[in-house]
Order: sequence, then C-alpha cells, then structure tokens
Amino acid sequence: MEQQEITTQEWIPLDKIFNNGIIKLKNKNYIKIIKVNPINFSLKSNLEKEAILNSYKIFLKTCNFDIQIIIQSCKQDLNKNIENIKNNLKKENKKFLNELSENYFDFILKFNSIKNSSCKNFYIIISNKNQENLEENIFQELNEKYFKIKECLFRCGNTVKELNSKEQVKEVFNSFFNTRLYLM
Repeated sequence: MEQQEITTQEWIPLDKIFNNGIIKLKNKNYIKIIKVNPINFSLKSNLEKEAILNSYKIFLKTCNFDIQIIIQSCKQDLNKNIENIKNNLKKENKKFLNELSENYFDFILKFNSIKNSSCKNFYIIISNKNQENLEENIFQELNEKYFKIKECLFRCGNTVKELNSKEQVKEVFNSFFNTRLYLM
C-alpha cells in the first residue's frame, strides 16, 4: 500500500493568522494565544501562597469558557549569558572579580552538563466556537476573554501578554516545530 505524504501546511489545522494575532482554524473556530510569565510560587511566604491560591480559584471560577494551557520546556543555553557577563567583566578589569567569575562560570557549566538546565514557556489558548458571529464580534469576544484572564492572573502575581501580531504567533509556532533552532 502506498502512503501519501502530506505537507506541514496540510497537517496543521490553521486557516489564517490575522494581523491582530487571532487565528482562524480550518474548522472555522477562532483562537487567541496568551503568554503567561508565572511567579516563583516556591519563594513566597505561606500567607502569600494562600492569597495566590485563592486568587487562582477565583480565576478558575471566573473563566466560564474553555481554555487550554500549554507548557513548553526548552533546553537552556547558558553560553550567551556567560559571554555577556564576560564582556562586562572585561570592562571592569578587576583581577579578583575576574578570578571569582571564572570559578563561577566553571561551576555553572559543570552543573548545567549534569542537570541540563531548562526553561519553561506557559501559554493559554482561548477559543471562540460560535461560527455564526461576524469576525469583528468574534475578535471582540476573544479580546474580552483575554482581558478577563489577564486581570485574574495579575491578581495571582503573574504577568500576561497577548500575542497581538502575526509575527508573534508565527514565532510561537516556530518554537514548537523547530525546537533545535529555539534554544532559549
């Protein structure tokens, strides 16, 4: 039996990416991608943790619509960071600081080779399944959902950023499909 090859464009269910970052799928649904920069929950006091959890409960109760949460793990490339620090140290030109820094760089590189440092990107995808509305009404509804999520997650201490351009959306898709090119 002969297998038919399909292209990536045929496989991905995207129909169109609008200039405002909203995506129309082939099934006529619309989605919007939101990037969340989370807080470090582990570093919070018990009282702060309780307040954050209560705010998160409110977020879940407030979102009376479907959301999808995607977590992307990326291998961390520390070489760029180390190079930037080394360049700044050259400007300082202090012998003790340079020796201390070299020891620190060795430690980071050894630790990274053992543990394989990684970073995580967090995304929320919101959708509009009402295909009978005009596009401008769908865009407005998705933006209202975005602002609701942004407000709720801000109360938890997170920063939320909408992907509001075609280029930003393409960048996120490329980071998922071209993982070798997108070491953070």
